[in-house]
Amino acid sequence: MLSRSAAQNSGNHGKKWLNPLGGVWSWLFEDSYARPLAESEARVDADPGKTEERAYNDKIQWIRAIPFLLIHVACLAVFWVGISPLAIGVAVLLYLTRMFAVTGFYHRYFSHRSFRTSRVFQFVMATFACTAGQRGPLWWAGHHRWHHKHSDQHEDLHSPSLLGFMRSHTGWFLTHSAHATPKALVKDWYRFGELRLLNRLDWLPFVLLGAALFALGQLLASIAPGLGTNGPQLLVWGFFVSTVVLYHATYTINSLAHRFGSRRFNTSDDSRNNFSLALLTLGEGWHNNHHHFPSSARQGFYWWEIDFTYYGLKLLNCCGLIWDLKPVSEKALQRNLVAPVGGPPESTTGKVSS
Repeated sequence: MLSRSAAQNSGNHGKKWLNPLGGVWSWLFEDSYARPLAESEARVDADPGKTEERAYNDKIQWIRAIPFLLIHVACLAVFWVGISPLAIGVAVLLYLTRMFAVTGFYHRYFSHRSFRTSRVFQFVMATFACTAGQRGPLWWAGHHRWHHKHSDQHEDLHSPSLLGFMRSHTGWFLTHSAHATPKALVKDWYRFGELRLLNRLDWLPFVLLGAALFALGQLLASIAPGLGTNGPQLLVWGFFVSTVVLYHATYTINSLAHRFGSRRFNTSDDSRNNFSLALLTLGEGWHNNHHHFPSSARQGFYWWEIDFTYYGLKLLNCCGLIWDLKPVSEKALQRNLVAPVGGPPESTTGKVSS
């Protein structure tokens, strides 16, 4: 006679055969790669004697790195496909719009909940942000929250002061430790089935963008040959080149913005304010500001601190697509102040209006 537990297991096994789509459903919506926090922290909380486990978790997964590396190699095709004003324009446009999707939504919305929006629009923007090729919204937000929790400490997966430039810039997300979505840190988002699905299929919008650019180029070559473009050219410039520039511009915030720049606030990490990086990343370069007050919808706290992402969010707010943008409190502006940095004196009342 079967024991009760054995009978239950047998019954569950039978149900799986009766429901062949159950495994597919679980794969799509449950995300088996989303480990609980205890497992996600194995790299940092492991017993000091577990050196083999730590070495494995810190090791770059070269098989998973192949697509990332091939995207870089594909940029060399610019010597074969040529160049046109349209191709450059498309590359720049996709750089700017995808950067905004990453900084405005992956970062300020999904990671820090610095404003509110509808369920439909959050999915639309999460989908578009996936075209940046920087994994899914839950993965991105979870790892970023982990960074803020342990910034520039031993547990931080991309601290340049502890791990060096290359590890903090690109190497960290290619490791076993960083592959999984830290589910325990994004429980607030896991209740949305569509976000779990998107997090699982984050590569799909990215691939579809490349296919769409190729198709558009082929169409334009047929109906408007005077534009001097074609499918391969738009694919290489609009997809590969634009994506690689977008990659490394985004990564500078992990690597360079914790090493170079000025510090207005005495935070517990090495975050810096860097005007050049702010321009490159549409406002993310005001990184010391951000680590001082992460929940703000704006990172350029004063009018002279250019923050294009915040301006874009204000525009969406005016259109009614997002609302309740969180401002920086006056108390926060004066707390832990080290010294005025750049621009007019900090005592002036010249902040960007909230």
